[in-house]
Amino acid sequence: MLEASLNQLEQLVSDLLHKNAQLTEQNTALGQELAQAKEENETLQLSLMEQEEKHGATAARIQALVERASAGVVGA
Repeated sequence: MLEASLNQLEQLVSDLLHKNAQLTEQNTALGQELAQAKEENETLQLSLMEQEEKHGATAARIQALVERASAGVVGA
């Protein structure tokens, strides 16, 4: 009886150690994926800010052209 209990306990400990190793590996992989996702997010945010700056500059140029065109129509 005691031998069977010890065998069961050994098996449970072995199973737990194996599961712990698996979870540690998964945790490491998820940590790497998270770091990569954060880096991609930062890159996308920078890209978005650059695009917004370009669109702002383009909008300002278009507005200036519209104003020049309007002034030319009024002046003519």
